[in-house]
Amino acid sequence: MTELPLTIATETPDDDAAVNRLHERTFGPGRFARTAFRIREQAGHERSLSFTARVGTMLVGSVRLTQVRVGATPALLLGPLSVEPPFQSVGIGARLMDVALKAAETAGHRLVVLVGDAPYYAKFGFKPVPPGTVALPGPVDPARLLVAELSPGAFAGVSGMVNA
Repeated sequence: MTELPLTIATETPDDDAAVNRLHERTFGPGRFARTAFRIREQAGHERSLSFTARVGTMLVGSVRLTQVRVGATPALLLGPLSVEPPFQSVGIGARLMDVALKAAETAGHRLVVLVGDAPYYAKFGFKPVPPGTVALPGPVDPARLLVAELSPGAFAGVSGMVNA
């Protein structure tokens, strides 16, 4: 397959409407009830750590990071990561993940949590959170609560509620 002419850029306010439409198409109206969405809603995402993917002028993907705390420890909440269905499975999500995690690490962040599919996110260094150490203020499948250390040992001793 020919590689797509993909452009990854830092998200700007001008991207908001297109990103919201993308989330609507990829996650549907149920996204508003999800616990991770409710946390992100309280804090708003960190625009300098959030990225869009375009093929030409068409927005085809987005990833966002939001500053949160796990207990007293600063962290980032990743998500949503979304890619237009016709462009899924060609590496756009992986490119967005790589750029976002590198930007977070460069900015000095040490820890990222997310709610997602463990087999997919494992390739980016995410591991299941040990049972009973981290909680979210709402229902979450514990097997989908994942953490990645951007700095070795960053998760050691971390526990508590994820909050904005």
